[in-house]
Amino acid sequence: MEIRPAVPDDAEAVAAVRRETFRYKVLSPAAARYMISVHSPGERFLGLVAEDDGKVVGWGSAGLNVWTSDQGQAGISLYVHPEHRRRGIGGALSDRLHQRLQEIGAVRVRTFVQPEGLDFAKRRGYDGSRLMHYSGLDPRVLPDQPATPEGIELVTLDQLQPRQLYLADSVASLDEPSDSPLDAMDYDEWLQEIWNAPGPDRSLGVAGMAGDEVACFTAIETDGDRAWSGMTGTIPAYRGRGLAKLVKSVALRRCAEAGITSAFTSNDDENGPMLAVNNWLGYRRVQTETGLLRTL
Repeated sequence: MEIRPAVPDDAEAVAAVRRETFRYKVLSPAAARYMISVHSPGERFLGLVAEDDGKVVGWGSAGLNVWTSDQGQAGISLYVHPEHRRRGIGGALSDRLHQRLQEIGAVRVRTFVQPEGLDFAKRRGYDGSRLMHYSGLDPRVLPDQPATPEGIELVTLDQLQPRQLYLADSVASLDEPSDSPLDAMDYDEWLQEIWNAPGPDRSLGVAGMAGDEVACFTAIETDGDRAWSGMTGTIPAYRGRGLAKLVKSVALRRCAEAGITSAFTSNDDENGPMLAVNNWLGYRRVQTETGLLRTL
């Protein structure tokens, strides 16, 4: 077994391991290549792969959260192919990543784990009980599309200028349930990480426009016949009008027309309004992960 820094040519193998580990998450090889290659300097990002007999069987990454004013916040992601667990690979990745976080000045680290990973994480000093629910549906089977409210025009995200979407995303994200506020979202970094990334398909994402202002939007990422709702947000002045339900309903129909047969999303347990929207659309829970924190 060897652990080494990830390189762009690992993208397809990393995406394949992730599919085997999280069948309810979506990461195309192109998006994996971008994830490995492109980062804000402030993140001090480190991506690692674990190889067993020359085959990539695990991934680990760590870096600082540059989208919060809460200094020293960091995130860590780690997964190992199910057929290669209990061989010390996860522990070796964890050791390398936590060493990196100490070196770059992280003071608190956040991660999410599947139920079978709870003991592993708690043995390494993590604790907490934030719940993230993952659910899926077949976009070819949906309830009737809601009516579009007066004064709202529906457009696809590829019809927008990036700053229009950025303004809505940065405002809607302020009250997203999290351990650290998303209150320092730099426009240039957002362009790089969100707008320019290959994962989102802006021809499938949908926005509800009030004049030139994005009142509500939903973003879609794809990999083959699978789709992921990366973010759905409504700015406060337009909440309570059913816009999130509307734009997701339209976007999922566009996904079905594009050949998508499985669509997935996630919601924090505290996000009651979006859980209600997704339940109405027909999403059914497929997994719950636990959000954990460790103070360094």
